[in-house]
Amino acid sequence: MTGTSTHGIKTVLHPVSDPEKAKAVYAALLGVAPRDDSPYYVGFEAAGQHIGLVPGGGPQGMTAPVAYWHVPDLEAKLAELSAAGATIKEAAHDVGGGRLVATVTDHDGNVLGLIQDR
Repeated sequence: MTGTSTHGIKTVLHPVSDPEKAKAVYAALLGVAPRDDSPYYVGFEAAGQHIGLVPGGGPQGMTAPVAYWHVPDLEAKLAELSAAGATIKEAAHDVGGGRLVATVTDHDGNVLGLIQDR
């Protein structure tokens, strides 16, 4: 099989109902304070991973954690996944800082996240 590779799962986003309460739990788990801390997103960097807390599931309405695969070419990977039968759930868009994100679903409805840092 040919195509673009990934850099692995480095980001996992968790939907939370109360960011302040969740922030305390994740800070205790990870042993670090949040790097990003705002009303709409709390992000931690620990052991080479980015763990994000998204109040209310964010704009995509997450109901379960979503693992994000880091890829060198987001549009190419979206095309490959679509050709393989995945459905685009959230089209590629810039979330700031040169980061592009998108999500797709597999045949069973599992959500797969993709991230490209420019």
